[in-house]
Amino acid sequence: MTARLLDGRPVASHMWRDLSSRVAALAETGAAPPRLAIIIFERGGSSAVYAGGIARAARSVGVEPFEVEPPDGVSLPDLAARIGALNRDPSVAGIVIAQPVAAHLELPRVVELIDPAKDVDGATPLNAGRQARAEAAFVPATALAVMRLLHHYEVPIAGRRAVVVGRSPVVGRPTAELLLSAHASVMLTHRRTRNLARETRRAEILVVAAGSPNLIRAEMVNRSAVVVDCGINVTEQGIVGDVDFEAVRPVVSAISPVPGGVGPVTTMCLIEQTVRSAEALHARAEQDESLGRFAHRSISLE
Repeated sequence: MTARLLDGRPVASHMWRDLSSRVAALAETGAAPPRLAIIIFERGGSSAVYAGGIARAARSVGVEPFEVEPPDGVSLPDLAARIGALNRDPSVAGIVIAQPVAAHLELPRVVELIDPAKDVDGATPLNAGRQARAEAAFVPATALAVMRLLHHYEVPIAGRRAVVVGRSPVVGRPTAELLLSAHASVMLTHRRTRNLARETRRAEILVVAAGSPNLIRAEMVNRSAVVVDCGINVTEQGIVGDVDFEAVRPVVSAISPVPGGVGPVTTMCLIEQTVRSAEALHARAEQDESLGRFAHRSISLE
């Protein structure tokens, strides 16, 4: 029996309609379009593809993307000043880093410069720490996309055994935390896990984010498994996931494709968190304006 396909495109389309309505509602209040800053260090390769995909999705719902390209050799203090200006700009709802960063900079130091209130990809240490306590304002978009995909296709999570392959701070670990918050019994594994196949065969929900093409083969899964593939690997055969899709699909109950599975949902999750940030900024501005009017009336009465 062929597995059910966990197609991400219907999920992304549903999110697109919701986000377009929310941005339109903001516009009706007189608010300017939310702006999303994409910090990009190199013009070609994966950075450009990533930035371009985000920009297209943002524009499609009414969010205004713009790229910030620091000069070659930018120092960390100079970059801090540039990102600091974005942090203070009330028109900027979100800030995201298009990786990789410049070779002379360290990604953790760059990410730390972003205001956690505008960290719409959940990358800052504060949001990561809050997520561990299920209190984060924003979480990594790919991890959130995994959960959206499972919920859309009504995959039961509570009480089920979930195995996550991959321990990166932007996909594997946050996905494990979100599954745990949804009451799954979670095991976090990686390529160095002893007898990895034994663990993956026990999974009812298997999320793979190891960055290794076709790592998961047919003999490593069971027939009841729901498999979510977060891998994006460029090979001579094209883009493939971390799961050997053609071999695994006939064996499991459901599987997400690559491309077309987690990817489109990830982009919309990033835009969704940008819109949520814009809504919070607008509400705060309205509250400040109301307090200002109240203070002015109080002074006048005196």
